[in-house]
Amino acid sequence: MKTQTKLWAVVPAAGSGSRFSKTELKQYQYIHNHTVLEHTVNRLNSLDLAGCVLAIGEQDSFAQTLSFQHQHKLHFCTGGEERVHSVLNALTYLSEIADEDDWVLVHDAARPCVAEDCLRRLVQSAQDSNQSAILAIPVRDTLKYVASQNQIEKTVSRESLWQAQTPQMAKLGVLKHAIQTALAEQITITDEASALEHVNEAVQVVQGRSDNIKITYKDDLELARLILQTQTHS
Repeated sequence: MKTQTKLWAVVPAAGSGSRFSKTELKQYQYIHNHTVLEHTVNRLNSLDLAGCVLAIGEQDSFAQTLSFQHQHKLHFCTGGEERVHSVLNALTYLSEIADEDDWVLVHDAARPCVAEDCLRRLVQSAQDSNQSAILAIPVRDTLKYVASQNQIEKTVSRESLWQAQTPQMAKLGVLKHAIQTALAEQITITDEASALEHVNEAVQVVQGRSDNIKITYKDDLELARLILQTQTHS
């Protein structure tokens, strides 16, 4: 009899985040006495994870000193040059300790505000349909296509357009194969779903929330601080 599939998380945290700062890593900025990375991993730990793999920089000696919930479930591996390489390294690490049919959630290190109810709905949806899934939100604003010199060329219909978020969830073996294939064929991989799409793997969207922001610029840090404060008291 086949054993029940487990749920794992992967957090690529080796990036330099040059848009945030040339010298400071955004995942190690503090919000309410904890780093962004601690907030992010602790949110994921609200799920019943078999384990969480953090892909960190080769010279990173700080991540393993942090205080995470469920510390015993944490694993560390060396990240890669780009986010996609860090994810692949973590999936390769996982392949040694997990089954290829186990589920994997890949989540940005700089998304500390993902709501627990969104995490649960994403997992439930993927498992119920046996299909890869991502959190996303419908595009709300009017979109303009600007080709050059800041001149609007046309308005783009937002109908059917969704803004991708993370976590993004797939079977370990399926996702690893998709990323390896896309990289070998020199396809630009901006998220896990784009690799899955390339190998014609069905991916569904699960509606998330607009407060699942990704910290990209310095002013995002203050916004994340306010969101976390609101979520704590709601």
